[in-house]
Amino acid sequence: MKKLMLTAAITSLLLGCGTQQSYAIGTAAAKTDIAKESVKNTAPQTLLRTAAHHYVQAEVAGQSLQFVLDQQGLKVLAAANQQPLATAAGNFVRLTSQLLADGSLLLAAMEADTQSLHLWLWQQGQLQPQLQQVINSRVVEDLCFYQSASNQQLSLFLLGGRGGADQLLLQQAGKWLATPVVIRELAVPYDSKACAVDANSATLYVSEPNAIWRYQAEPEADEGRELLQVKQPFGAINAEIVALSVLPDGSVLALEEQPARLLRIVADSNTAHTNSSIQSWSLGDDAVAAMSVASASASTRTDVFVTTEEQSPVQQWTLPLAPAQTATPVKSIRQVQPTAESHAASQRGDVIDDPAIWHHPTKPQISRILATDKRNGLEVYDMAGKRLQQLAVGRLNNVDLRYNLRWQGKPHDVAVASLRNNNSLQLFAIAADGTVKVAGQIPTTMQEIYGLCLFQPTPAQIYVFVNDKSGLVEQYQLHSDGQSWTGQKVRSLQVKGQPEGCVADDQRQQLYVGEEDTGIWRFDAAADAAVTGEQIILVDGVELVDDVEGLAFAPGETPYLLASSQGDDSYVLYQGVAPYRQLLKFRVTTNPQLGIDGSSETDGLDLTVRSLGPGFEQGALLVQDGRNRMPEQGQNLKYVPWQAVLDLLQSNTK
Repeated sequence: MKKLMLTAAITSLLLGCGTQQSYAIGTAAAKTDIAKESVKNTAPQTLLRTAAHHYVQAEVAGQSLQFVLDQQGLKVLAAANQQPLATAAGNFVRLTSQLLADGSLLLAAMEADTQSLHLWLWQQGQLQPQLQQVINSRVVEDLCFYQSASNQQLSLFLLGGRGGADQLLLQQAGKWLATPVVIRELAVPYDSKACAVDANSATLYVSEPNAIWRYQAEPEADEGRELLQVKQPFGAINAEIVALSVLPDGSVLALEEQPARLLRIVADSNTAHTNSSIQSWSLGDDAVAAMSVASASASTRTDVFVTTEEQSPVQQWTLPLAPAQTATPVKSIRQVQPTAESHAASQRGDVIDDPAIWHHPTKPQISRILATDKRNGLEVYDMAGKRLQQLAVGRLNNVDLRYNLRWQGKPHDVAVASLRNNNSLQLFAIAADGTVKVAGQIPTTMQEIYGLCLFQPTPAQIYVFVNDKSGLVEQYQLHSDGQSWTGQKVRSLQVKGQPEGCVADDQRQQLYVGEEDTGIWRFDAAADAAVTGEQIILVDGVELVDDVEGLAFAPGETPYLLASSQGDDSYVLYQGVAPYRQLLKFRVTTNPQLGIDGSSETDGLDLTVRSLGPGFEQGALLVQDGRNRMPEQGQNLKYVPWQAVLDLLQSNTK
């Protein structure tokens, strides 16, 4: 085998101040004010006997294997120039791999002639076809797997070169989907060429002609992007990036096409447009097309395998990089699935906010779900998510309801919402059949009305707690003369920061208020009680991540307090009485069998322990979904059987 030498220059690029410095191991010599030091380092390169245009080396079940794409198709080799252990015929490109928890290796490649995605599983010494599916949505330029530890999902990014990417869900909770589903469509730059995923930080990296970008890899995450590196003269990139890989320490390895060069980029993963530390290795003047990385955990080096489009011998470059695992392992979060979802909002953007559950006393299956539309008014859905009514009263924020009042001479239940148009309380009357009607307004002294909840200590008493962005909380008592409803302010409370979500425990006469950035407060809910409160739960950035948004309460002998942890798309269940110990943290995940995505960025939520009919015999949890996907649509609500949460709680205590 032919031995060559690799010249390396380690470059530190400070994007923030535009200063570039070059360093290397050995003797230093001053160069210029911009490149203050330059030293040359050498590392070996080897030409393998194997010829390929895509190449992956991996250790599977203790055996070192080579997975090769050449003109005949895919070959699995135990050593170069030996008979293949397995083959698959086709004009395959863009080979990528993912080691699974059971020790098997998952392989993916595109068949260029048919634009078909192929998946294989290497398990117990056999190459098992897993999937063959024509991709019509886009021309695929690259493939990269994402194994989500926190959400127990395995997905594959299909990077298109014309401004889009698909995230294809393959596995959930260790089980293969019968048919993979596109869980997210992602907007990426035109002419995007390569992708790679850092599973520890849930980060997707994408290259385009002039830059490398990073996105959040979780399908329910925010769609924003951050700049990692740019082309000269503003950054360190010299030529088009044709391949990306993530090293065990979280740094990014980028391959420039021609002249061939490797860049190792180390950047603060928490900051956009950050200062980056760059190492670069020149690989010669010839054009290259793809790369893969292999490193043994006990080794002090990293092997990079580089290939060209002409199927020449694979280049093995040995870099002096210890493959240390420095990233913090991702903590798994428990999951529940929705079994229904509401009709999507007619407008896109931040529209749906807060749900309230109305329970029919004798026919629970015809119960209703009310939800605020922050641009239009009130939405009313049935238990299958079908929209039944739209009441265009204005910009509503939060809504809550209680039972057993009279309106226009007949029994009605009451729903109250915070109306931002004029800082008032918007009233609704709910008839026995679930029909909702507008029932007047009650003015408040609020300047920026926001959150709201109701409190009913006795059948004849109903109070409204409404809050303002300033931290002011006002309590109003509702009065009914049998024909109409009025309200009277009885007292004011105060929290330090901006509140929104609140909920009352009618039985114990307690009020819980969420202060978005800080935590949850408890007050005595009685109208004549003291106005001082106690902060019982604090935002810690780990279990409860701001903003604290929706709050809900499950009454009974064992009560529960539930909070929306909006900052990490999760929900936290606490004891409903002191000491308010945390019992469970969970997410609402994808239900691929029903074609329902999970929930994220939740504002409001509500729950009931009463039966709501088939599928919801033990009650339901309703959560607002800030990013409604599968397909991308306006916001909506996700319906979760309360029994699913109780089952998680029971398994959590074993």
